[in-house]
Amino acid sequence: MSQALENLLSEDRKFEPTAAFSSEANAKRGIHEEAEADYLAFWRQQALTRISWHKEPTQTLDDSNPPFFKWFADGELNISFNCLDRHLEAHGEQVAYHWVGEPGDTRTLSYRDLHAEVCRFANGLKTLGVSRGDRVAIYMGMVPELPVAMLACARLGLVHSVVFGGFSSEALSSRILDADARVVITQDGAWRAGNVVPLKANADKALASTPDVEHVVVLRRTDHGVDMTERRDIWWHDLVEGQAEECDPVVMGAEDPLYILYTSGTTGRPKGIVHTQAGYLTGIVTTHHYVFDVKPDTDVFWCGADIGWVTGHSYIVYGPLANRATSVLYEGAPNHPDFDRLWQIIEEYGVTIFYTAPTAIRTFMKWGDEHVGKHDLSSLRLIGTVGEPINPEAWIWYQQTIGGGRCPVVDTWWQTETGAIMITPLPGVVATKPGSATIPFPGIFADVVDEAGQSVPLGGGGYLVITRPWPAMCRTIYGDDQRYVDTYWTRFPGRYFPGDGAKRDEDGYYWLLGRVDDIMLVSGHNISTTEVESALVSHISVAEAAVIGRKDELTGQAIAAFVTLRMDVVGDEALLAELRDHVAQTLGPIAKPKSIVFTDDLPKTRSGKIMRRLLQDISENRQLGDVTTLANESVVMEIATKASESADD
Repeated sequence: MSQALENLLSEDRKFEPTAAFSSEANAKRGIHEEAEADYLAFWRQQALTRISWHKEPTQTLDDSNPPFFKWFADGELNISFNCLDRHLEAHGEQVAYHWVGEPGDTRTLSYRDLHAEVCRFANGLKTLGVSRGDRVAIYMGMVPELPVAMLACARLGLVHSVVFGGFSSEALSSRILDADARVVITQDGAWRAGNVVPLKANADKALASTPDVEHVVVLRRTDHGVDMTERRDIWWHDLVEGQAEECDPVVMGAEDPLYILYTSGTTGRPKGIVHTQAGYLTGIVTTHHYVFDVKPDTDVFWCGADIGWVTGHSYIVYGPLANRATSVLYEGAPNHPDFDRLWQIIEEYGVTIFYTAPTAIRTFMKWGDEHVGKHDLSSLRLIGTVGEPINPEAWIWYQQTIGGGRCPVVDTWWQTETGAIMITPLPGVVATKPGSATIPFPGIFADVVDEAGQSVPLGGGGYLVITRPWPAMCRTIYGDDQRYVDTYWTRFPGRYFPGDGAKRDEDGYYWLLGRVDDIMLVSGHNISTTEVESALVSHISVAEAAVIGRKDELTGQAIAAFVTLRMDVVGDEALLAELRDHVAQTLGPIAKPKSIVFTDDLPKTRSGKIMRRLLQDISENRQLGDVTTLANESVVMEIATKASESADD
């Protein structure tokens, strides 16, 4: 075993569930064993008890044509009905969303309010001539009308394709064309850090290369003035004017498509991940209930993702609404108008459950504890992370500083293709270890295998695989079944390969290492970028780190690190040497970075993911690729300049 692996798996801090939390938790001990004993019965029970069916399914899993699995295939339902209508009689006045807009705008929508808006918009869409199965592209910011548009599509049997509002016009046009969308829903602009993101202008550029789009619906949000194309463009408020507040939901088959969501790859044709109705809904309502321990009568749930990503689809829109949760929906940036914006919202709305990304957590650490200290966060009772592996020190900071040392942390692993959370602690049941996503969710079966596909003993590392189908799994890549098979099912036949590396400790806990293409080969040793980043961030001076392997004539690859420091820490030669030695002591001499560049920020997408591809280009003096999806384009040239000035030791 490598020194790096030994260090990663030697994390000995363990947090047992408290008796008080366990006694009230949704999950009870034995749930994993129950699901393992008969996992089809487990998922069938979830589907029948958590979903309102038009026609209950008689079949649970159809595995006759792998990997094109079907779940509850003869069942019939409507997801919009499950999210709205069934709550109205007893809970119509319950808050569905507390919306917080960036310039200070706020709205509170009850389930009855949301139902009325969805029905009016669905009736408006009918006037555009759309019919069941048609694709609709949605390119919007974080406003209530975004879930309204999604739910209206689901109500009518339309297949929505939400495109993240931070994407460029080129990214939008490629997705419209791939899905053959004939209707686009957008807005004049979105607010972000006090500035207007010109969504309509971006959409117009995209539409120049999408001649089959027949209608564009435009929400007025920023009111900064936009061009409207006659006969094609229509204002949202004009479309819904005079429309009825009732609209019968279309009865859908369990395996009918619900949405297409494109993975945000940086190269190649985008992959349109297709999710269907019943299996997806089963997966997200079940995980939302157990992982977040949601009590719909008392909790205020805040998933800090953007709806343009799968996390927002599953845990801002469909999961919380189907479970009758009250949620916070936030339009703006976490540091506008000041660094304490999120903590202010948690205090004001009494948020009890908060779900965010490790990248955001490390940023909060960099900004300093004083911003957290301005606000009373005692309403929080559970906090979670999503999006990438979290290093142990960030986990501890999150648990202590945001969670007050009392909140369970649910570190979750899943992806666009899985639809719902796959590996996670269940609060009240599973003890947590900082940096580990712990064990698979009940009814999910995973393994870690070697190059030959053989299971690796506990204490070892390799490739993460999912060994049995699960309800929320994607069904295909839109229009390209073979690509679906080739991408996910051929590396390890009969098993789903998500492309991630993982290690398991002696307790069987999973430690996610990120994409397998983030494994560096240094002098014949496999070293994970995540391991080195985690080692760097464990140093008291470091707020965030990104690591890549750059070509090296002597060692094959050399470790190059890009580091942002905590506020008031000065980066100098002495600190460079200290950090390199710190990594060597933490992981072993082989993991010592050959170069470290101090930078004020790292290149990130608007969803907060670090663009390591650009750092690779910088390190190897290649021409920089497309940076239009970045939230901070200017930082790329600053890093490139600093990197060129930095000499290797």
